Amino acid sequence: MQTMATKRDYYEVLGVGRTASESEISRVYRKLAIKYHPDSNQNDDEATRMFKEVAEAYEVLSDAQKRAAYDQYGHAAFQGGMGGGGSEGYDVGDIFEDIFDNFFGGGRRRGGGRRTRRGADIKCQVTLTLNEAATGVNKTVQFERAETCNGCRGSGSKPGSQGETCRRCRGQGQVVQSAGILRVQTTCPDCNGVGKIITDPCNHCHGKGQTAKRVELDVAIPAGVDDGMQVRLEGEGAPGPNGGPNGDCYCFIKIKPHPLFKRDGMDLFVEVPISYTQAALGAFLEIPTLDGPDKLTISPGTQSGQVIKKKKRGMPDPRSGRRGDLLVQTYVEVPKRISTQEEELLRKLAELENSNVSPKRSSFISKLKEYFLFF
Repeated sequence: MQTMATKRDYYEVLGVGRTASESEISRVYRKLAIKYHPDSNQNDDEATRMFKEVAEAYEVLSDAQKRAAYDQYGHAAFQGGMGGGGSEGYDVGDIFEDIFDNFFGGGRRRGGGRRTRRGADIKCQVTLTLNEAATGVNKTVQFERAETCNGCRGSGSKPGSQGETCRRCRGQGQVVQSAGILRVQTTCPDCNGVGKIITDPCNHCHGKGQTAKRVELDVAIPAGVDDGMQVRLEGEGAPGPNGGPNGDCYCFIKIKPHPLFKRDGMDLFVEVPISYTQAALGAFLEIPTLDGPDKLTISPGTQSGQVIKKKKRGMPDPRSGRRGDLLVQTYVEVPKRISTQEEELLRKLAELENSNVSPKRSSFISKLKEYFLFF
């Protein structure tokens, strides 16, 4: 298996742009699958490698959720449980067998019997505060999951009932048709891939072979996750038909709005009010951070709307652990009510400003006088 450092970009593997449509990706993938398929390249290790690489790329880019995670985080989206799939956690051979079964014959079988398929993926959601997202946290999630029926052990039939062999697929669970140069193998529509027709359904699951169950799981949420990210719980999805492996559960992250901070990737943004005198003379303020109160130096002459950066006081990167910055934007707060003494001082200041006009104001007044000369 290729490592993250040596893997080629999935778009490069398929030879498509990052804005390629689903139909374009599927069309290109089919051509490459035919080109590199092992049946057409006997004893060609390089073709086999390319075939696996194409299959892995298509497995991600053909799935909207996995593609979104890959576009945002690259191959790192599928490391350490983050993201929406990829080839981590199971063999690439399993990937392209699942993907290409609808185009080429074969598939995984148990003991020469019917092909086993991976179970369905399921979703759940976990809501975090910004502080929990910053530090990482263990959360208990609840969701509904189909599980193998204990009454029939997944067969769908009452104990002792064997059912009838499906006449259409003759018990294979798959039907094969020719489509040009390809043999297209699909799940039998009569028995849904089971190979048998249930004649006496189980009383517990009514022939489905599965029952719904409420599940609780503890999930380790890594530090730095953002709204909309996913944590993959491998093997916690629905069980596969015919004894196939379980699917995965994708835990979607939702971050509650914070009363003070706004987030932009790994950076945090906060607005801090200052008085006119603090802006003009400078000051030392106490500001909030995710790590607790901290000191901020206001330089003399600070303008309203000016941004001051506090390095490494933002959110951690979920891949590298490197922290973003805290961006403090100051704004001069004008009081609605002032005392008599404050009013007297401000009037004296106004008199001084009239005799000692600031450069910017002087420029404005000069332009204003020139403008009025035209009237």
